[in-house]
Amino acid sequence: MSIVLKHATIYTGEAVILDGYIRFDAQIEAVGAMSDYHAQANDEVHFVNGKLIVPGFIDVHTHGGYGFDSMDGDADQINKMVNLMTREGITTVFPTTMTQSNENIAHAMVGIKEAAAKNPVIAGIHLEGPFIAAIYKGAQPEKYIKDPDVALLDHWNELSGGLVKLITYAPEDQGAEKFEDYCLAHNIVPSVGHSNATRAQMLASRATHVTHLYNAQREFKHREPGVTGHAMLEDNMYAELICDGFHIVPDMIKLAYEQKGPEKIELVTDSMRAKGMPEGVSELGGQKVIVKDKQARLESGNLAGSVLRFDDAFRNIINFTGCDIADAVQMASVNQAAEFGLTQKGKLLPGLDADLNVFDRALNLETTYSFGRQIVTD
Repeated sequence: MSIVLKHATIYTGEAVILDGYIRFDAQIEAVGAMSDYHAQANDEVHFVNGKLIVPGFIDVHTHGGYGFDSMDGDADQINKMVNLMTREGITTVFPTTMTQSNENIAHAMVGIKEAAAKNPVIAGIHLEGPFIAAIYKGAQPEKYIKDPDVALLDHWNELSGGLVKLITYAPEDQGAEKFEDYCLAHNIVPSVGHSNATRAQMLASRATHVTHLYNAQREFKHREPGVTGHAMLEDNMYAELICDGFHIVPDMIKLAYEQKGPEKIELVTDSMRAKGMPEGVSELGGQKVIVKDKQARLESGNLAGSVLRFDDAFRNIINFTGCDIADAVQMASVNQAAEFGLTQKGKLLPGLDADLNVFDRALNLETTYSFGRQIVTD
């Protein structure tokens, strides 16, 4: 039996269908205008009457949520975390690690691998640190920071079953060139982040992605563009944006959008354990985190990830920049699928996985389908 959603406004990632239908089981079977619709015997038909259908969201930078953290290394808990994230419209996720001891990172690699074997929503791992610059450590514990180490990365990648797809590092550090060689040979995207690199150092690097643009990196100034300026200037750089209004004020989000365009921006949550939990005291990498007024901060005052839901990020990018929904879809799904070779994801086209979100006209998320299975949303 196939599900058919009729009379929807459908954003496929390539086009907008104003009065359309989509038929799917685990994969999308057909999508088009209602004028081209032909009923089939086993269709389970739902009239959505003008609601919006967009591709499922892809979050390539999330540490945790709902009381769980990728670093816990417990496969069952990671799966619970990921399943709860689908209620935000996330249908593909890269659980993200952080700067910790070698043993703790190894434990996380094994746990995420075991979780991914049971849960196809997990499509990769984002290794954030420990190969970063202490001066821009942010909420990363300084005592575990080290220079790029190919042997260590290879060990972790092997433990993960080759799931590492994105790594945040400081390209100015000693050993970065051989480190980049390894990444490019193993289909890992090198991402500059927590870095004090100058524009000249960035031009010498092979980073093609920037972790949480503006945050925890050398700022752009009138005599030194730094990491942020480099990311703005170079067309090959994908830029993550945490659109909670706290990590980046709306005007600076709009500036990045107008400079980079929707084709090179990727929305991320950078969420941590406290997302979806009551405000109060939480934890990140063994550090006390205080969550208040939708912000997660260390006792020092540093932001410690976010408690941002992805559906809020989707609405916020529209509100902060004035972009249209099609551009928001580009930044929430299309770009991630393109950058990371997720050929079954990111668009609503026949043959692709049936990952889709249904919004009402006010952009409230009503329903998510992951591999054609309906998710109960908040």
